Amino acid sequence: MIIKCRFVPKDICVNMFGMLLVRDTAWVDRGVINHERIHTMQQRELLFVPFYIIYICEWLLRLAQHGNAQKAYKAISFEKEAYAHGHDMGYTSVRKHFAQWRRAKR
Repeated sequence: MIIKCRFVPKDICVNMFGMLLVRDTAWVDRGVINHERIHTMQQRELLFVPFYIIYICEWLLRLAQHGNAQKAYKAISFEKEAYAHGHDMGYTSVRKHFAQWRRAKR
């Protein structure tokens, strides 16, 4: 479900318990929705609240490591998985539990 929310920064999507909050839906395409579906799967397997706690803690750790908010965001394990598979529309049907922490096969 996509909900327009004027409090969300422009060109940002916030996934709250599987609901996508955006200021403007014009830029939301299938890739963005799939990226957010991956986050919803991550949230469900961690029972939602722990997902947000781990996400924030990992972002703070990565921020200390990289010294840059955008680099910290891109280095979060949840984001790495979602960006790596966001354009693979079949990924959510074959995704293994806790894939964000599994080593990628090369």
